[in-house]
Amino acid sequence: MTLKDRTVLVIGRGGGIAQATTDAVREAGGTVVVAGRDRDALVTAYADPAIRAEAVDLTDESSVAGLAQRLGTVDHVVTTASARARGTAAELDPEVVTASLRTKAVGAILLAKHFAGRMPADGSFLLFSGATAVKPAPGMLAVAATNGAVDAIVRSLAVELAPIRVNAISPGTIDTGAYDALGARRKAALFEQRGSTNPARRIGTAGDVAQAVVFALTSTFLTGVSLGIDGGERLV
Repeated sequence: MTLKDRTVLVIGRGGGIAQATTDAVREAGGTVVVAGRDRDALVTAYADPAIRAEAVDLTDESSVAGLAQRLGTVDHVVTTASARARGTAAELDPEVVTASLRTKAVGAILLAKHFAGRMPADGSFLLFSGATAVKPAPGMLAVAATNGAVDAIVRSLAVELAPIRVNAISPGTIDTGAYDALGARRKAALFEQRGSTNPARRIGTAGDVAQAVVFALTSTFLTGVSLGIDGGERLV
Protein backbone atom coordinates (compact mmCIF):
# COMPACT_ATOMS: atom_id res chain seq x y z
CA MET A 1 0.00 0.00 0.00
CA THR A 2 1.82 3.08 -1.22
CA LEU A 3 0.86 6.74 -1.49
CA LYS A 4 4.12 7.80 -3.08
CA ASP A 5 3.76 11.02 -5.09
CA ARG A 6 0.23 11.47 -3.77
CA THR A 7 -1.14 14.47 -1.86
CA VAL A 8 -3.69 13.77 0.85
CA LEU A 9 -5.79 16.44 2.55
CA VAL A 10 -6.61 15.43 6.14
CA ILE A 11 -9.28 17.53 7.84
CA GLY A 12 -9.65 17.38 11.60
CA ARG A 13 -8.04 18.24 14.90
CA GLY A 14 -4.33 18.03 15.61
CA GLY A 15 -4.53 14.76 17.52
CA GLY A 16 -6.31 11.42 17.82
CA ILE A 17 -7.41 9.76 14.59
CA ALA A 18 -6.49 12.74 12.39
CA GLN A 19 -2.92 12.76 13.66
CA ALA A 20 -2.58 8.98 13.42
CA THR A 21 -3.89 9.20 9.86
CA THR A 22 -1.37 11.89 8.99
CA ASP A 23 1.46 9.75 10.35
CA ALA A 24 0.25 6.65 8.47
CA VAL A 25 -0.13 8.50 5.17
CA ARG A 26 3.39 9.87 5.45
CA GLU A 27 4.76 6.42 6.31
CA ALA A 28 3.08 5.19 3.11
CA GLY A 29 4.97 7.85 1.15
CA GLY A 30 2.26 10.48 0.83
CA THR A 31 2.43 14.24 1.23
CA VAL A 32 -0.06 15.58 3.76
CA VAL A 33 -1.93 18.86 4.02
CA VAL A 34 -3.81 19.23 7.31
CA ALA A 35 -6.77 21.54 7.73
CA GLY A 36 -9.16 22.54 10.49
CA ARG A 37 -10.87 25.49 12.09
CA ASP A 38 -7.81 26.45 14.15
CA ARG A 39 -4.80 26.62 11.84
CA ASP A 40 -2.46 27.82 14.61
CA ALA A 41 -3.35 24.80 16.75
CA LEU A 42 -2.54 22.50 13.83
CA VAL A 43 0.83 24.19 13.26
CA THR A 44 1.64 23.66 16.94
CA ALA A 45 0.39 20.06 17.01
CA TYR A 46 2.36 18.90 13.99
CA ALA A 47 5.40 21.18 14.29
CA ASP A 48 6.77 19.90 10.99
CA PRO A 49 7.55 22.19 8.05
CA ALA A 50 6.87 19.30 5.67
CA ILE A 51 3.19 19.33 6.73
CA ARG A 52 1.26 22.27 5.33
CA ALA A 53 -1.51 23.55 7.62
CA GLU A 54 -4.62 25.34 6.37
CA ALA A 55 -7.80 26.75 7.92
CA VAL A 56 -11.24 25.48 6.90
CA ASP A 57 -14.75 25.53 8.35
CA LEU A 58 -16.84 22.76 6.81
CA THR A 59 -20.06 24.56 7.77
CA ASP A 60 -19.09 27.54 5.58
CA GLU A 61 -19.15 26.94 1.82
CA SER A 62 -16.95 29.95 1.07
CA SER A 63 -14.32 28.53 3.43
CA VAL A 64 -14.37 25.13 1.68
CA ALA A 65 -14.23 26.77 -1.74
CA GLY A 66 -11.33 28.95 -0.65
CA LEU A 67 -9.37 25.95 0.58
CA ALA A 68 -9.91 24.16 -2.73
CA GLN A 69 -8.69 27.18 -4.65
CA ARG A 70 -5.58 27.53 -2.48
CA LEU A 71 -4.62 23.86 -2.75
CA GLY A 72 -5.42 23.25 -6.39
CA THR A 73 -5.08 19.55 -7.16
CA VAL A 74 -5.13 16.92 -4.40
CA ASP A 75 -5.33 13.16 -4.85
CA HIS A 76 -7.33 12.20 -1.76
CA VAL A 77 -9.52 14.03 0.77
CA VAL A 78 -10.01 12.59 4.26
CA THR A 79 -12.31 14.29 6.74
CA THR A 80 -12.50 13.29 10.40
CA ALA A 81 -14.30 16.50 11.41
CA SER A 82 -17.33 16.24 13.69
CA ALA A 83 -19.37 18.28 16.16
CA ARG A 84 -20.27 16.90 19.58
CA ALA A 85 -23.96 16.03 19.70
CA ARG A 86 -24.57 13.55 22.52
CA GLY A 87 -27.82 13.53 24.46
CA THR A 88 -31.25 11.96 24.54
CA ALA A 89 -34.18 13.27 22.51
CA ALA A 90 -35.40 15.13 25.59
CA GLU A 91 -32.04 16.80 26.11
CA LEU A 92 -30.92 17.69 22.61
CA ASP A 93 -31.00 21.27 21.40
CA PRO A 94 -31.99 21.44 17.70
CA GLU A 95 -28.99 23.70 17.05
CA VAL A 96 -26.66 20.98 18.34
CA VAL A 97 -28.22 18.43 15.97
CA THR A 98 -27.97 20.86 13.07
CA ALA A 99 -24.32 21.61 13.83
CA SER A 100 -23.52 17.89 13.79
CA LEU A 101 -25.21 17.36 10.44
CA ARG A 102 -23.72 20.50 8.89
CA THR A 103 -20.19 19.56 9.93
CA LYS A 104 -20.13 15.88 9.07
CA ALA A 105 -22.80 15.41 6.39
CA VAL A 106 -23.30 18.74 4.62
CA GLY A 107 -19.57 19.42 4.99
CA ALA A 108 -18.82 16.21 3.10
CA ILE A 109 -21.08 17.29 0.26
CA LEU A 110 -19.34 20.68 0.10
CA LEU A 111 -15.96 18.96 -0.09
CA ALA A 112 -17.21 16.86 -3.00
CA LYS A 113 -18.64 19.93 -4.70
CA HIS A 114 -15.43 21.95 -4.56
CA PHE A 115 -12.70 19.28 -4.73
CA ALA A 116 -13.98 16.59 -7.11
CA GLY A 117 -13.26 18.70 -10.18
CA ARG A 118 -9.68 19.20 -9.01
CA MET A 119 -8.94 15.52 -8.40
CA PRO A 120 -7.56 12.84 -10.75
CA ALA A 121 -9.83 10.04 -11.90
CA ASP A 122 -8.10 7.64 -9.49
CA GLY A 123 -8.51 9.96 -6.51
CA SER A 124 -10.86 9.38 -3.60
CA PHE A 125 -12.84 10.87 -0.76
CA LEU A 126 -12.81 9.19 2.64
CA LEU A 127 -15.45 10.26 5.14
CA PHE A 128 -16.00 9.19 8.75
CA SER A 129 -19.23 7.56 9.89
CA GLY A 130 -19.54 5.51 13.09
CA ALA A 131 -20.89 2.31 14.60
CA THR A 132 -23.90 4.16 16.03
CA ALA A 133 -25.33 4.34 12.49
CA VAL A 134 -26.25 0.66 12.82
CA LYS A 135 -26.04 0.03 16.60
CA PRO A 136 -28.33 2.43 18.50
CA ALA A 137 -27.46 3.48 22.04
CA PRO A 138 -29.23 5.81 24.50
CA GLY A 139 -27.90 9.34 24.33
CA MET A 140 -26.47 8.89 20.83
CA LEU A 141 -29.52 9.84 18.75
CA ALA A 142 -28.03 12.81 16.90
CA VAL A 143 -24.69 11.05 16.45
CA ALA A 144 -26.46 8.02 14.96
CA ALA A 145 -28.56 10.21 12.64
CA THR A 146 -25.45 12.02 11.44
CA ASN A 147 -23.50 8.84 10.86
CA GLY A 148 -26.43 7.30 9.02
CA ALA A 149 -26.51 10.36 6.76
CA VAL A 150 -22.80 9.97 6.07
CA ASP A 151 -23.28 6.33 5.05
CA ALA A 152 -26.02 7.39 2.60
CA ILE A 153 -23.85 10.20 1.22
CA VAL A 154 -20.99 7.76 0.61
CA ARG A 155 -23.14 5.49 -1.53
CA SER A 156 -24.66 8.36 -3.48
CA LEU A 157 -21.38 10.16 -4.14
CA ALA A 158 -19.68 6.91 -5.16
CA VAL A 159 -22.16 6.69 -8.03
CA GLU A 160 -22.27 10.39 -8.83
CA LEU A 161 -18.52 11.07 -8.81
CA ALA A 162 -17.34 7.82 -10.45
CA PRO A 163 -14.62 6.90 -11.23
CA ILE A 164 -13.45 8.96 -8.23
CA ARG A 165 -13.94 6.62 -5.29
CA VAL A 166 -15.90 7.51 -2.15
CA ASN A 167 -15.75 5.48 1.05
CA ALA A 168 -16.10 5.88 4.81
CA ILE A 169 -14.45 4.57 7.93
CA SER A 170 -16.97 3.62 10.61
CA PRO A 171 -15.15 3.37 13.95
CA GLY A 172 -16.44 1.72 17.08
CA THR A 173 -15.06 2.52 20.53
CA ILE A 174 -11.60 3.98 19.94
CA ASP A 175 -9.31 5.23 22.71
CA THR A 176 -8.40 8.67 21.36
CA GLY A 177 -9.12 10.87 24.38
CA ALA A 178 -12.71 11.45 23.26
CA TYR A 179 -13.93 9.55 26.33
CA ASP A 180 -11.76 11.41 28.85
CA ALA A 181 -14.66 13.71 29.73
CA LEU A 182 -16.33 10.74 31.45
CA GLY A 183 -13.67 10.77 34.13
CA ALA A 184 -11.13 8.04 34.77
CA ARG A 185 -13.46 5.68 36.63
CA ARG A 186 -16.40 5.80 34.20
CA LYS A 187 -14.10 5.63 31.19
CA ALA A 188 -12.34 2.55 32.57
CA ALA A 189 -15.68 0.88 33.29
CA LEU A 190 -16.96 1.60 29.79
CA PHE A 191 -13.80 0.29 28.15
CA GLU A 192 -13.85 -2.82 30.33
CA GLN A 193 -17.46 -3.55 29.41
CA ARG A 194 -17.04 -3.00 25.66
CA GLY A 195 -13.61 -4.59 25.47
CA SER A 196 -14.88 -7.73 27.17
CA THR A 197 -17.98 -8.13 25.01
CA ASN A 198 -16.93 -7.23 21.46
CA PRO A 199 -15.53 -10.10 19.35
CA ALA A 200 -12.04 -8.56 19.19
CA ARG A 201 -11.96 -8.47 23.02
CA ARG A 202 -10.26 -5.08 23.21
CA ILE A 203 -10.78 -1.38 22.61
CA GLY A 204 -9.56 0.11 19.34
CA THR A 205 -6.68 2.52 18.88
CA ALA A 206 -6.14 5.46 16.56
CA GLY A 207 -3.52 3.32 14.84
CA ASP A 208 -6.13 0.67 14.01
CA VAL A 209 -8.19 3.31 12.25
CA ALA A 210 -5.21 4.88 10.48
CA GLN A 211 -4.25 1.51 8.99
CA ALA A 212 -7.75 1.22 7.56
CA VAL A 213 -7.51 4.75 6.15
CA VAL A 214 -4.40 3.87 4.15
CA PHE A 215 -6.08 0.67 2.93
CA ALA A 216 -9.14 2.62 1.76
CA LEU A 217 -7.04 5.25 -0.01
CA THR A 218 -4.94 2.70 -1.86
CA SER A 219 -7.53 -0.01 -2.61
CA THR A 220 -8.52 1.01 -6.13
CA PHE A 221 -11.49 -1.39 -6.42
CA LEU A 222 -13.15 -0.20 -3.20
CA THR A 223 -15.93 2.39 -3.43
CA GLY A 224 -19.32 3.12 -1.86
CA VAL A 225 -18.36 1.24 1.31
CA SER A 226 -18.39 2.10 5.02
CA LEU A 227 -15.64 0.04 6.65
CA GLY A 228 -16.51 -1.01 10.20
CA ILE A 229 -13.33 -0.64 12.27
CA ASP A 230 -15.03 -1.57 15.51
CA GLY A 231 -13.76 -4.95 16.67
CA GLY A 232 -17.16 -6.41 15.78
CA GLU A 233 -18.91 -4.05 18.23
CA ARG A 234 -21.99 -3.77 16.00
CA LEU A 235 -22.52 -7.53 16.17
CA VAL A 236 -23.23 -7.77 19.89
